Amino acid sequence: MRNRIPIALQLYSVRDDCAGDLSLTLQAVAQMGYEGVEFAGYYDRTAEELRDMCDDLGLKVAGTHTGLNTLLGDELAKTVAFNQTLGNPYLIVPGLSEEYRNSQQAWLNTAKIFNDIAEKIADQGMFTGYHNHTVEFETLEGKIPWDTFGSNTREDVVMQIDIGHTLRASSDPVSFIQRYPGRSKLVHIKEYASTNGEALIGEGEIPW
Repeated sequence: MRNRIPIALQLYSVRDDCAGDLSLTLQAVAQMGYEGVEFAGYYDRTAEELRDMCDDLGLKVAGTHTGLNTLLGDELAKTVAFNQTLGNPYLIVPGLSEEYRNSQQAWLNTAKIFNDIAEKIADQGMFTGYHNHTVEFETLEGKIPWDTFGSNTREDVVMQIDIGHTLRASSDPVSFIQRYPGRSKLVHIKEYASTNGEALIGEGEIPW
């Protein structure tokens, strides 16, 4: 029997609610039956406060979306310390500015940056990774950037594939997950509908 995959909520999807009342929002998330949350901002709370809030509700921290700048230079140690207190081992970059992705060489340089980060944090039980949108599946100089990134990064660099974004780019997320086995430690399960960018699961075109 396959191990059951726990389901967490990416808090970016309820960011306005979190900004209004984080505690109440986390309570609602737990009551809905989610087993964990993925942070995308900390709403002026300390790591200790966030950890206590999640622990009190029985919510695991499944990951965090954090800017690449928080993983570079002196900021890396601070980010690692914060997330270790939070109980989160996954530091996922949700997007990159143009200079990191505007050519194949840029993607190769970006892959090296992620490799360097991964090497620095591996012995602390931490992982870094990248979350796609659509641009990663649009042919660039004859190659698919997601492949350039995946084939030039360490096996412990997480490839957090977003199913909805991948389908919107007319690509098959399953094939890419299979192409890089063990790399999709976190996956965004998102609906896709060609005529409705806000479709909820069951309202779109994915044959769940």
